[in-house]
Amino acid sequence: MARIQQLPPSVVTKIAAGEVIERPASVVKELLENAVDAGATRVDVEVEQGGLEMIRVVDNGCGIPADDLPLVFASHATSKLSNADDLFRIGTLGFRGEAMASIGGVAQVLLQSRPGGAPHGAEVTCHGGDLSPAKAWNGAAGTRIQVRHLFFNTPVRRKFLRTPGTEMGHLCETFTRLALSHPSIHWTLRHNGKGVYEVPASAGLAERVGLFFGHEVRDQLYEVEERRGAVWLRGFIADPACERGNGRTQYLFVNGRWVRDRSLGHALQEGYRGLLMTGRYAVAFLFLDLPPDQVDVNVHPTKAEVRFRDGQALYHLVFNAVRERLRAENLTPRLQVPTAPPMPAPTQSSGAGTLWARPPEMSAEATRLPDPPAAESSVLSPPSSAPDVPPAPSPPAEAPPVRAEDLPPLGTFKAIQLYDSYLVLETPEGMLVIDQHALHERILYEHLKRRLRDGPPETQRLLIPEPVELSADQAARALENREALAEMGLGVEDFGGGTVLLTSYPTILGRRSPREIFKAVVDYLMAKDRLPTREVLLNDLLSLMACHSAVRAGDRLTPEQMAALLGQRDVADNTHHCPHGRPTALLFSRQELEKQFRRV
Repeated sequence: MARIQQLPPSVVTKIAAGEVIERPASVVKELLENAVDAGATRVDVEVEQGGLEMIRVVDNGCGIPADDLPLVFASHATSKLSNADDLFRIGTLGFRGEAMASIGGVAQVLLQSRPGGAPHGAEVTCHGGDLSPAKAWNGAAGTRIQVRHLFFNTPVRRKFLRTPGTEMGHLCETFTRLALSHPSIHWTLRHNGKGVYEVPASAGLAERVGLFFGHEVRDQLYEVEERRGAVWLRGFIADPACERGNGRTQYLFVNGRWVRDRSLGHALQEGYRGLLMTGRYAVAFLFLDLPPDQVDVNVHPTKAEVRFRDGQALYHLVFNAVRERLRAENLTPRLQVPTAPPMPAPTQSSGAGTLWARPPEMSAEATRLPDPPAAESSVLSPPSSAPDVPPAPSPPAEAPPVRAEDLPPLGTFKAIQLYDSYLVLETPEGMLVIDQHALHERILYEHLKRRLRDGPPETQRLLIPEPVELSADQAARALENREALAEMGLGVEDFGGGTVLLTSYPTILGRRSPREIFKAVVDYLMAKDRLPTREVLLNDLLSLMACHSAVRAGDRLTPEQMAALLGQRDVADNTHHCPHGRPTALLFSRQELEKQFRRV
């Protein structure tokens, strides 16, 4: 066994950098926190290649005296602590004195600063831990830090970085958190010479939410404010209709610091209990202000985790505030007027149910159900949520690989719809109760899979690409997987910032809103920390698209729609279960029925 030896400072610095500096976004976080602690009222961020090549942060804060510049890159050197007791009443974002030493150890850094009122400033460079002597600098008051070639001297770490687009997504998320939590600061972000965000100090929290997450989120916010002694909870929660497929849009800040906390996240979700389906998450932007001695932020090097002195009281504060605020609102969903053209009236009707013969021809429009009459309150063909950018008029869908002669000889059959959700069908075996959504989901899934197996699905290009507002990391993840999305007919292009352009969608989806289906796909991608194999990914995305394109519980179907759906039940494979494993039908046998009526 080798003898114990003390590691040289260069190795110690690189070890510390591994804990604090994970990617370009980590550098930006530390530099922005220092700018906030310096009392800046304006912070400008400029990056190149997602921060892989260059990061520059300029602020108009208090500046650093020339004599202190060499200490900036010294390990555990800070102006924010003086003794151990200060750890229990931290009022700044930074305090460890590790970040700049870590950054200087794995990058090429230029630091220029001038305190306000000083005749001139000074600058130093730190390349991989090698510090240059300070020299005069005649710049504006404040601090200017430029970081180039991150991990240039640790190539193994650099290989673990993702594409510039992905790294820019993480960086934008960091920028978003700081801009939301410090509304008195004017923030700007530029990437490769182009503006990404500009957030004036006059913009309030709701305006900033609209800037980063789009007007759809901003317009569904409810303000929350609750005080319990010295603790103040404030911010916004969104209408349950604004729910997401993951918790990434749940922002929690403690004394201006973005944190992760399972207990408070659970309290938020519990406040929405009964209003969200399983696996769906609320959207919220909540700020907790409490005395510094009631929270311990010295838990993790990234300072993203905290401990509370009375976590149970904070749990109840968040839960009750959210629950009571939602109770005060009328959360009845609003029905959108269908835009589909009317269909011919049913040929035969009989009260609550309908009796009809098997349609003579099932070859046209077989995979998707016919569009409902305009007067019906159906969501089979919801209008686009961006009416000012309508999709191109779609031609009649091509006939799927289902022909009339392929259908089983059903002859004349009887069926009714119950509760606008279930179809009750008479069969020789007995009474079959069918979940219309689950059955249609399986049929669409099988047709989508068959189309993909035979080649690229037929797509409908939009005459005017439809912009979809996403958060920066959502946009980066969608663009990173654009090839997989294109295989399924979803064309995606970058538009800048957090906006992507939807250029095409599969024609097999009919008049379903491609925007909503695309957002559901993005939610799925964001929920995966590590994407599965291509085969599993495509399978999951196909089932997701089928689920969001199928008729839903509560959709009233016409006789023609029921005939089209039931006519394909024995044509598609595995229609006894939907792609997610739920049964599509339950059989109540004739023998059991007669037994219940004591006929046998």
